[in-house]
Amino acid sequence: MDSPAVPAPLDPQEQPILDRLLRTRDALLLIKQDKSSYIKSRDVLPLYEEVVSEVEKLNAVRKGKDRRLPHNRLDYVLDDCFQLISLLFLTVGRNNEAPAVYSLATTVQRLLDHLEEAGFYSSKDLSSITKTLAHVHETIDRCRNVYSPALLTLLESRLEKCRLLLDKLQSDLAQLSPELVSTHETLVSILRSTSAVNTRSKFSASEVNGLRDQLKKIQDSLKDGNFVGADGQPLPGQDNVKGLLERCWLWTEIVLQREGKIDERFQDQYERLVDIRNQLDRLSVTQAWSLRETDLFGYQRKLDRIDEARVNGNFVDAEGQLADIHAQRTLLYLIRRSYGYIYALLISSEPVSEALLPVYNQLQTLKRCLLEVKESGGVANSRELYPYSMKLNSIDNMRVDGKFYVGNDIPEGQGSVNALLAECYDIVWELRAAVQDDDDRHA
Repeated sequence: MDSPAVPAPLDPQEQPILDRLLRTRDALLLIKQDKSSYIKSRDVLPLYEEVVSEVEKLNAVRKGKDRRLPHNRLDYVLDDCFQLISLLFLTVGRNNEAPAVYSLATTVQRLLDHLEEAGFYSSKDLSSITKTLAHVHETIDRCRNVYSPALLTLLESRLEKCRLLLDKLQSDLAQLSPELVSTHETLVSILRSTSAVNTRSKFSASEVNGLRDQLKKIQDSLKDGNFVGADGQPLPGQDNVKGLLERCWLWTEIVLQREGKIDERFQDQYERLVDIRNQLDRLSVTQAWSLRETDLFGYQRKLDRIDEARVNGNFVDAEGQLADIHAQRTLLYLIRRSYGYIYALLISSEPVSEALLPVYNQLQTLKRCLLEVKESGGVANSRELYPYSMKLNSIDNMRVDGKFYVGNDIPEGQGSVNALLAECYDIVWELRAAVQDDDDRHA
């Protein structure tokens, strides 16, 4: 569970805090692993209070000390606790509360660090992260009088790091001429597509050659070695794009030579990362029906440990020898892709308890079907709406005094489910009204 070679706390006052947090982490892991019943807020809140209490004690112990000291085991266990609490808040449907955004903030920081390290990204990558950080900021502001300042300070510190890094990445992109943006995005896409082909179970040389054909077209568009505008003048910010073009040529060439075979010294790490990537890919397809947000913790931790085991950014073998460029880029691509999947799964988490998700997902499917019927011209007569109305009525009849109960509990997310139910009723009403108007006209 813990990161490689993490030192124990140096200050003896920190040891009892670590011991208590280890017990709390064990309790959080037990809740996460128990699939026999759904998770409830009352299971999570006391453990959240325990962690915050320990953070306040830790802040008192470390007051006035150098904050830049390397992380020790206590810091890693504390991060585990907040990650688990965050994912548990999402699982119970409390997405819009401060503890819930911790996991998202740490994932965004990982993504930004990797984008900076890779040196290539598109405006689309940054626009999604910009929106997410704005949402996290709003959540923290809204919860300022509800949650502990210890948690809010921790979140704001992480948010500030993300904001500074995002500003830097955006300013680098801003130097591109608007006329070069689409070429730049194409090159970013080619680099990523090449890496995707390189990590498939069956390597396709023809696919890589197809990407090289796209590079040839971009290369042929150069005039005297420059990207030029409509006025024939060299475009500003093109050094970045030319460098990216060279990287694409080199990477496609290396990938064609290696044919998807990685240096055997790094085969184990490669297989572990491919397995994580593939599992997250499957989860992203079936997410609405099979994702329990706490399941992401295991993937996060496996990725973090592989990522943090690098030496000065490099992967090293058992003898401490550096990976070659192919192994290095392949492993980094898999790590980044996996963090990208985790980010996408976190931002698409619905503010509904897992206990209500089956009903919520049925209503989502029903709404999609009704919208498709509406967009394809509606129904020929009211009878065609019977199956939809019957399904809606059966879900509506599950409510008691307007609430969905599970046993004696009223799970979180009632507002979201009721709003979706009302939307479905509205669409059925519109479809029925349209048929009646037609009947009146023809009467």
